[in-house]
Amino acid sequence: MKRADLYIRVSTDEQADKGYSQRDQEERLKRFCATNKIAVGQVIYEDHSAKTFNRPQWMNLLNSLKKKSSKTNLILFTKWDRFSRNAGDAYQMISILTKLGVEPQAVEQPLDLTIPENKMMLAIYLAAPEVENDRRALNTFYGMRRARKEGRLMGKAPFGYINRSKEDGRKYVAFKEPEASAMRWAFNEVAKGILAADQVRQNMNTQTPVKLSRSAFHVAIRNPIYCGKIFIAKFQDEEAHLVQGQHEPLISEDLFNKVQLVLDGNKREERPNTKILSDVNLPLRGFLVCPDCGRNLTGSASKGRTNRYYYYHCVSSCGFRQKAELANDIFEERLFQFELDGGIKNVLKKLLLGNYKKFVQNPFDEKKRIAQEIDKLNARLSVARNKLLSEIIDDEEYLEIKDECKTRIESLEEQLSKDGSDTKSINIDKTLDRALQSIVNIPKLYSEGEIQTKRAIIGSIFPEKLEFDGKTYRTARINIIANYIFQINNGLLQNKNRTNENKFHLSCLVARRGIEPLFQE
Repeated sequence: MKRADLYIRVSTDEQADKGYSQRDQEERLKRFCATNKIAVGQVIYEDHSAKTFNRPQWMNLLNSLKKKSSKTNLILFTKWDRFSRNAGDAYQMISILTKLGVEPQAVEQPLDLTIPENKMMLAIYLAAPEVENDRRALNTFYGMRRARKEGRLMGKAPFGYINRSKEDGRKYVAFKEPEASAMRWAFNEVAKGILAADQVRQNMNTQTPVKLSRSAFHVAIRNPIYCGKIFIAKFQDEEAHLVQGQHEPLISEDLFNKVQLVLDGNKREERPNTKILSDVNLPLRGFLVCPDCGRNLTGSASKGRTNRYYYYHCVSSCGFRQKAELANDIFEERLFQFELDGGIKNVLKKLLLGNYKKFVQNPFDEKKRIAQEIDKLNARLSVARNKLLSEIIDDEEYLEIKDECKTRIESLEEQLSKDGSDTKSINIDKTLDRALQSIVNIPKLYSEGEIQTKRAIIGSIFPEKLEFDGKTYRTARINIIANYIFQINNGLLQNKNRTNENKFHLSCLVARRGIEPLFQE
């Protein structure tokens, strides 16, 4: 007596379709077995698409059929589309089952596969549902692509947004707080180019109940949805492009583009392009190079019996290794050379104020210049109008001159309206006092500051990597602005012969504070 396993499959979108329910299929299969005197073995219920055979219950059934103890001769299902909706995969699976001595059969579309002509009917039975699937998928694809082109955000709203429905049932996305504010803050921090993207993510995760993983955050800050754009992928002859979305943008397009430049490494700054870490014990990580092989030094902690000990070290093949505590202390000690007293601060402020007054134009003079330029453009437009009336120039030339002058006049008028409010809001004295106060207190800011402040100070003063040999620091040069401000012998260089200008950029004519001149008259 033959023994059959009953395979009953429905996919999610077929649950409510007439004739596809699991109970209905089971009833038909058991009736067929009773009529043909076939013993019923396993009854397998599957809730999975038939596009592939990578289905959980089918794989379990196939594994059981491969066992020697299996007595199954048949696998019965109602129709061939319950078995598969992919003709290529179906032929391959039929071959596997045949080798196992098992015959697949559809009770409502019976075929004797030992007859060659029946394979043509099998191809039709298998191809029809595959074509139906492909057509349905294509219609869905075209519909979703059209919706995206119209600026509609499809699917689940990204981080910072939430899916909503209007009273008429139409879907839209809105800001979700505090995620939206946190994401806006993250874009602004990445755009500054001071913190690494992953450190921005870690700081952002402290502001929201929902935490983003590293990969999810990277995808998010690359997503133009946040600046109000929707990406349309390349398809056939249509190139990939962006369209204006119907949702409210979280950030400006300029800010989004600036973030992309920072992430691509195209933003140039007066600091080493280093990875920023949040470990307060390793502020110099990424700013140091190995004195032996020239590679970048990394930093890590070794766990002792009671404490953790931090080190800056090179790759294992080099073996260079120095205690982080020692390196940090020597660097902080040397940083006190960048300390100014009150007298130098006053002189520096006087010089900066003089340069400001010299090179920054008086706002009233600037307004006068803009007004004169507007008058010249109006005069030029009047001359062009007279030439048109005298038929010296044609209509096309006149319209070109008119558009050019009009655009320039509008730009100047806008600039004229802005200049007054901007000038009133500038207080150069207070601005200089705040800036110089920070410069005077650089050592104090470094010693008392957080890890971000310390790394910002290091990167601002030293645009190139530092070399630490265990006792002293060496660097090719310091920031040119810091060079002109401090004008002191650079103790970090330890190169006193003045023979290599590339290694020593500071003045040799100004004595350090507290040191008397060697020659006095």
